[in-house]
Amino acid sequence: MDTRDLANRFRLLAPSLNERARRLFVAVEAKGRGRDAVAAVSRATGVSRSTIRRGMRELDTEPVLPVDRVRRPGAGRKRSLDIDPTLLTDLEGLVEPTASGHPQSGLQWTTKSLRKLAVHLRTMGHQVSHQTVGHILDGLHYSLQANRKDTERGSPPERNRQFLYINRSVLAFQKRGQPVISVDGKKKELVGDFKNGGREWRPRGNPERVRVHDFKIKELGKASPYGIYDLTRNAGWVSIGVTHDTPRFAVNSIRRWWYSMGSQTYPTAKELLITADSGGSNGYRPRLWKWELQALADETGLVITVLHFPPGTSKWNKIEHRMFSYITKNWRGRPLVSLATIVNLIAGTHTQKGLWIRCEIDKTAYVTGVKVSDEQMAQLELISHRVHGEWNYTIRPHPAARTAHS
Repeated sequence: MDTRDLANRFRLLAPSLNERARRLFVAVEAKGRGRDAVAAVSRATGVSRSTIRRGMRELDTEPVLPVDRVRRPGAGRKRSLDIDPTLLTDLEGLVEPTASGHPQSGLQWTTKSLRKLAVHLRTMGHQVSHQTVGHILDGLHYSLQANRKDTERGSPPERNRQFLYINRSVLAFQKRGQPVISVDGKKKELVGDFKNGGREWRPRGNPERVRVHDFKIKELGKASPYGIYDLTRNAGWVSIGVTHDTPRFAVNSIRRWWYSMGSQTYPTAKELLITADSGGSNGYRPRLWKWELQALADETGLVITVLHFPPGTSKWNKIEHRMFSYITKNWRGRPLVSLATIVNLIAGTHTQKGLWIRCEIDKTAYVTGVKVSDEQMAQLELISHRVHGEWNYTIRPHPAARTAHS
């Protein structure tokens, strides 16, 4: 027998053969070649002698197996679940204790990795490896999954009605050629050489070094970006506050947008529509927000309409995914080492659809705790809409201001 030739043929064919075909192949090579043939074939192919002899018996005496079977029924090692009938119940009790009737589990407060599950099962008397645990969970259609935000609580009534009202109002304003803006405050950012999420291209093995701990640098402080997004022009404005995010800061940001961008873009505008979240400095509850909007209406002569998104729906505010998301992408992996860096990164944010942004620092010191009395609220030219008047209202300039602007 030319064992070298046999070894080469088996090496070429083996990857294409299943267990049964390999067994029959080596059996055919050894059959009828004498006593030493089994040992020679075993040395040439690496297949055990017992496997070769089993294949020879299949050729001689045993019935031919169906094409779709590799072994005869009952052959092979028994499954762990067949040998250990309580293994499945105990595993489910560890993975999902409340669903399987095991309210208290030893793994309730730790990471449920395959190895830890296997260790815990062995302490319960099961002989099982982490690979076997993985196979069982796969058979039960378990997989590694993260938390998903899906459960909502306290959903306000008639939310869809409010969405439709906002949409119709926006389209009506745009049809009349009047400005429509979406406003919101972005997350405060520490100024300094702090880690910023994301990655950027740098020479291999040379990441930018930043501080280990995120403790505020007193002389640099925090930056409070407040944005205004023009829904019609796909353009934005961001004021970078250095003190507090208050209603006065929010309205002053709108004021700066109007005089720097809005009045040039809409020189004949008589109205302004603002869509905003229901909370924060531009929420529907703060009295100071409405007081400052009245001052802006008197100053500009604009009739200002505000529509608030229902509580818990801020992600639908256009500024979030049409402007803020691109700012975050643009400065990912870049430490915000100074206010100038923040301004340049925001102003450098562009998209293929033509988004462009202006950004300036607002160094005004805004104080918190400013109260607006009932008497002051009574002076507002505020008209609540019939549809959810707490969320939708219009503020007109005072008569004297209207006369001055006419």
